[in-house]
Amino acid sequence: MRWEPGAPQRLQRAALALFAARGFEQTTAAEIAQSVGLTERTFFRHFTDKREVLFHGQERLVQAFVEGVQAAPPDAAPIEIVAAALRSGADFFTDEQRPHSRTRQTIIDRNPALQERELHKLATLGATLADALRARGVGDLTADLAAQTGMTVFAISFARWIREGEERPLEAIETDVLAELRALTA
Repeated sequence: MRWEPGAPQRLQRAALALFAARGFEQTTAAEIAQSVGLTERTFFRHFTDKREVLFHGQERLVQAFVEGVQAAPPDAAPIEIVAAALRSGADFFTDEQRPHSRTRQTIIDRNPALQERELHKLATLGATLADALRARGVGDLTADLAAQTGMTVFAISFARWIREGEERPLEAIETDVLAELRALTA
């Protein structure tokens, strides 16, 4: 087969389809690679293991959150800085990605090891958000509380965004969840 660009993306699409059809545990890296005309060696050139196919690109999401923190107005309150980070991260999740995200989450929900990896991803994102808040001069406790609150808002919003029938953009859902949080704490 002639070389084609976009091997990581092709591997991701193939893996998602195979995981959805056959199950995560029942699918091998070799089968994923073969399904798109690549070798297992090529698979491992792009991904350390088959779990990483589902979590590839996390660093871009983390960077989007950090950029949102950095772009927030200098006098913004910590929760407003977190809101800016959430808005920036929401740009990462387009309407075109929603079907992929739904399928991906279904695969994760069926596998305890993948659920653990997803929780680790959120914890890493929360820690990075807290560090970015501290870099802006927010105190330790406030930074941790604001970052963890932001991760809760993100997780709840994302779960609503991928629900069947949901059509609102992630940012709109995050805005609603933040408004509910503000009403709850008023």
